[in-house]
Amino acid sequence: MISFLRRQRYLLEYSLSSLARRPGKHLGLMLVYATIVFLLASTLLFTQSLRQEAALVLAESPELIVQRLLAGRHDLIPASYLEPIGAIRGIGERYGRLWGYFYDPAVRANYSLMVPREDPPAAGEVQLGAGVARARGLGPGDYLSLRSARGEPFSFRIASLLSADTELVSSDLMLLNAEDFRRFFDFPADRFTDIVLRVRNPVEVRKVAEKISLALPDTRPILREEILRTYDAVFGWRQGLVFILLTGALLAFVIFAWDRASGLSGEERREIGILKAIGWETGDVLRMKFWEGAALSLTAFLLGYLLAYVHVFYFSAALFAPVLKGWAVLYPDFRPLPFVDGLQVATLFFFSVFPYTVATIIPIWRAAITDPDQVMR
Repeated sequence: MISFLRRQRYLLEYSLSSLARRPGKHLGLMLVYATIVFLLASTLLFTQSLRQEAALVLAESPELIVQRLLAGRHDLIPASYLEPIGAIRGIGERYGRLWGYFYDPAVRANYSLMVPREDPPAAGEVQLGAGVARARGLGPGDYLSLRSARGEPFSFRIASLLSADTELVSSDLMLLNAEDFRRFFDFPADRFTDIVLRVRNPVEVRKVAEKISLALPDTRPILREEILRTYDAVFGWRQGLVFILLTGALLAFVIFAWDRASGLSGEERREIGILKAIGWETGDVLRMKFWEGAALSLTAFLLGYLLAYVHVFYFSAALFAPVLKGWAVLYPDFRPLPFVDGLQVATLFFFSVFPYTVATIIPIWRAAITDPDQVMR
């Protein structure tokens, strides 16, 4: 065993010295190789980070949301629906929510207006998300002027800004109290935007949703797991879009790498012939070239993945963020939490390192089984 390991070490040392003798050829290939790994790894890391952020944010979201439908569209739900819903066995807590959207022509962006259940702002005051504050150039103590649903001017005093830690979900958010919300939107007093439910036993959430659909046929229960699946599908779609855009570069790299790996130069043929002439076996030549390809591809993989990690988690994926985060006007300014999925790393490693390493073996094997004199000629 020790002699085997020592033999592999000698072959690896010889492979590294062989790479160093032709720096121009291998350095160019490694840079292109690392660039492809960087692009693919950046997309995977940032998409996975967004999935994790969404899962963490939605972990505290309601288990079940009930909306009313009218002609297939979301409609305001009557406050009277709270009573029949509360009669369904298994429901622990229920309350109506007030929220909506407002388009601000001044910055050409949509705001999300919501009434918090606990500690709402005082009358005439609001709490602003960081994205809205940046877009309007406002801070605590300033006044935000908007035009209500009836066209009347409304002026809100900014009590405070929402924490930057929650910017992923609060960038476009504007919190106000229920009275201001109803006056601003001319919202009916006996309606809510939707109803939120807490189910005592999480296993029974789907069963409770079925009972609500039977009791109130004009409603649509939405489970938290359905929202998570929707986010996952959206991020997966955007990830696929980036991969399609990178397909051309990836195919160019495959052709380039295959051409460089499968073709032997005259110098390499002479080197193999000399090694065979001085007593190297065919297996030793194959193992030496295997280590050469493995060292090159592994170095390129590590370099590309490390650059992708820095790009995503230290520079917020500046190259891909507009595509992967969406096309909203008020972009949240946040830094993704570092997260590495072992399965993704293994998959990227297999499809980037393994094909190149194998591609180097075939031409070497053909040259290694040929007579040394013929190879050197």
